[in-house]
Amino acid sequence: MTGNYIDVNGLKTYYEIHGEGEPLLMMHGGFGSADSVSKLTTALATRFRVIVPERRGHGHTADVAGPITYDLMTDDTIAFMSALGIQKAHLVGYSDGGILCLLIAMRRPDLVNRIIPIAANFHHDGLSAQGQAFIKAATPEIMRMVIGEEVEGYDKYSPDGPEHFPVVFEKLKHLFLTQPTLTAEQISAIKAPALIIAADRDLMTIDHTVELFK
Repeated sequence: MTGNYIDVNGLKTYYEIHGEGEPLLMMHGGFGSADSVSKLTTALATRFRVIVPERRGHGHTADVAGPITYDLMTDDTIAFMSALGIQKAHLVGYSDGGILCLLIAMRRPDLVNRIIPIAANFHHDGLSAQGQAFIKAATPEIMRMVIGEEVEGYDKYSPDGPEHFPVVFEKLKHLFLTQPTLTAEQISAIKAPALIIAADRDLMTIDHTVELFK
């Protein structure tokens, strides 16, 4: 494994590379980092060259003034692939990373072999009532209890320091409750082979995941 930084859209972006073979872009979820997908990365690195970027406001990559949006993170990820000279890759993403799988496959199909979105929704209204209620009631303190490892990783790695976590938290909370806003018609434009994975008690409803699959 190698950990490196590369300039992407003016952002000092941290990434890791594991294994050899066809390129596979591994994208972590909201509040996550390369550490949070490390077990999956290790397994896939036996067959692929797994590249794991950490997005703005996550892991070792600093936050940027202004909101965090899926469009911005898609722009960043496409620019990241270009900066590393990745002409085509398999895309695997968890949660927010899964949403980026969809958006990249829609915007730049030439960059994509296969996609595996895990626990991803294509519209924010796909969140279950319980999921929406949890996000609306969440605070930085609650997130420290619920996803303690991810928050500890933020505290440990973020160049912005632990005191900046509440800022990133508010940005991501707003993101989860208002985005994405894709339609089934837009999703149907994706031509890349796709494997849709979700839990039966995930943050989004089963019906929403089935609609994504269809």
